[in-house]
Amino acid sequence: MAKTQLNVRVDEATADAARERALQRGVSVNRYIEELVLKDAGEVGQTFVEAAADFMKQYERVFAEEFGREPETLPGPPPGPERRPSP
Repeated sequence: MAKTQLNVRVDEATADAARERALQRGVSVNRYIEELVLKDAGEVGQTFVEAAADFMKQYERVFAEEFGREPETLPGPPPGPERRPSP
């Protein structure tokens, strides 16, 4: 994968902490920062998926009533011909 340069400004204490943590992990500061960003992005994605699943579970009955299906059959997409037109 091609790399690009990203310049950031942080206070000296933050820079020292990043260097120390990278050293403890046995990686470069670049790799340490990259891992932090990737981890953060993954957590955000996971949080979204969990929230979406929780939403669907909470509103399962509403969707079932709207599309005329029982909750246990909801995982698949609603069939085209049976869908009601939008108001």
